[in-house]
Amino acid sequence: MVSLLNKLYGPFLDLSNWHHVLFSEDAWVIILSLVLIECLLSVDNAVVLATQAQTLPTKRQQEESLFYGLWGSYIFRFIIIGLGVYLIHFWEIKIVGGLYLFYLVYKHFAHKDKPKKTIFKQSQTDNRKHFWLTVGQIEFMDIVFSIDSVLAALAISTNPVIVFLGGVIGILCMRGIAEVIMLIMKKVPELKAMAYFLIAVIALKLILSIPAIDIEISPIHFGLIVLVAFLVTFAIHYIRVVKKGR
Repeated sequence: MVSLLNKLYGPFLDLSNWHHVLFSEDAWVIILSLVLIECLLSVDNAVVLATQAQTLPTKRQQEESLFYGLWGSYIFRFIIIGLGVYLIHFWEIKIVGGLYLFYLVYKHFAHKDKPKKTIFKQSQTDNRKHFWLTVGQIEFMDIVFSIDSVLAALAISTNPVIVFLGGVIGILCMRGIAEVIMLIMKKVPELKAMAYFLIAVIALKLILSIPAIDIEISPIHFGLIVLVAFLVTFAIHYIRVVKKGR
């Protein structure tokens, strides 16, 4: 057991490896490439995180849930990078994640017209329970989406320190994207429905990528879907604003 742990996580404890990575121009070129890939792969993650955080009643709780999710991402990223080559056997989690995302979409639209309880009718205990449930959902989706990111990173570099640093910086960038999306959602409320539409697309993307199906939605096609969805949503918002102004 000790030898296995040393084999998986030994490179993280090797100071000479850290020194080589931190003071190597070639290593930093790879790290910056991994950061870019992490940000590109995390656009869909950011949409999911922003939508889940929006269920919390206050901005402070929304930011706090993303903060806890951030540290959870780092811990899980460290663990999963150590596992490395075994990740390919975890494709089942994509099915679980995809089905869970479809459930989120169904839950949103099925209960869209039903009255929701306000925070003032909830006890403090129920409020905190909802908060930690949201944090748990964010952590779960981090696990699902980290698999694609780590696999892509390991294809570029097998040095776990390089992969970890690229992931750490990339996750920070992704969290920034999530907070920006949250701010935009407040000004354009129609974006929430669009976000759930994208979540359905993301769920389909996850399930189609399992080995038994092996269909990948390319980043270009997914980017076009996101772009068209945003343009249509802003057009609908503009039309509604004009009608209200009459």
